[in-house]
Amino acid sequence: MSTFLELGITKDYVKGLKELGIKHPTKIQQAVISEVLNTKTDLIGLAQTGTGKTAAFGLPVLNTIDTKNENIQALIIAPTRELVQQIKKQLFKFTKYVDNRIFVEAVFGGEKIDRQINNLKRTTHIVVATPGRLLDLIERGSVDISYVSTLILDEADEMLSMGFKEDLNKILKYNTSKRNTWLFSATMPEAIAHMVKTYMSKEAVRIEIDKNALVNENISHHFIQTSIKEKVSVINKLLDKRQNERGVIFCRTKAGTKKLASDLKNEGFAVDALEGDMQQKERDKVMRAFKNESLQVLVSTDVSARGIDVNNLAFVIHHQLPEQLEYYTHRSGRTARAGKTGQSIALIIPGEMQKIIELKTNLKISFSEMNL
Repeated sequence: MSTFLELGITKDYVKGLKELGIKHPTKIQQAVISEVLNTKTDLIGLAQTGTGKTAAFGLPVLNTIDTKNENIQALIIAPTRELVQQIKKQLFKFTKYVDNRIFVEAVFGGEKIDRQINNLKRTTHIVVATPGRLLDLIERGSVDISYVSTLILDEADEMLSMGFKEDLNKILKYNTSKRNTWLFSATMPEAIAHMVKTYMSKEAVRIEIDKNALVNENISHHFIQTSIKEKVSVINKLLDKRQNERGVIFCRTKAGTKKLASDLKNEGFAVDALEGDMQQKERDKVMRAFKNESLQVLVSTDVSARGIDVNNLAFVIHHQLPEQLEYYTHRSGRTARAGKTGQSIALIIPGEMQKIIELKTNLKISFSEMNL
């Protein structure tokens, strides 16, 4: 087990990390930092959310910046506004004790573009962006990425499933010869493999963090056999028992999310919904309430839950199991962060036991039946 210093991270960064409670590098941090810290290479990292990716790519990318050069030298692209803001915040905190200021700007949709254009007129070394807004700024000539030497795609599979494929292809076409590309993804669908082949070097380093270790060791997995009709009352009972704990309930559809949230509100629970049709303002309001604990539970779709990084979540409830297996990992990984323990509880109806067996076999996790 190496320390950050042994990996080559300088003392002033280590001091900033300590303050954030990051003392020992995670598996992905060890693997990525040792590959890219002082060598130029393309990199593919297969890892889930919650494994410490931001420091894994953030520390080496900060290391590449020449502060005397005022051009944008690195670009980090992520799927949601929340994740973009979170990455920017982390980079800022990493550099707290570093002598030369590194300037990071975040750009995303849902905020006035003129304000972002003005911010980019100041010295900017790193831009963290969502794909749509970044492309808009490039096409208007408001952001110059011709000097970028490192381009990072975070949660690449998520960006594709959110419909950003065209935008990403257009962005990736710029200055390919001058830069290194680091791509992080939880899964490797066909479209990402194609992207890797088209825009990245054949010699790209591949890092895959042990899949089985990803379904966090600190999470216990349970299922409850019920019927469609009974689901709301089962969730009532689960929340009644957990009044001092916070968690997320996952639904498959936007409509289902809204309905469940309103049913639970009527029962007197402090819950709110997060779903794709919401205005950004409302979304931010809900997330603020959840973070400051005036909301106990979020009801969310899979896509809307991306970028939720809230510590001390004690449980995740699956109102329905997700369509895709890997989404189970994304969902349950919302709990048991930062060394805490958590529960993942799936409600299954007759005929769905097969799905639990598939999850067991493919993800190598054990489930226990929970009776209320």
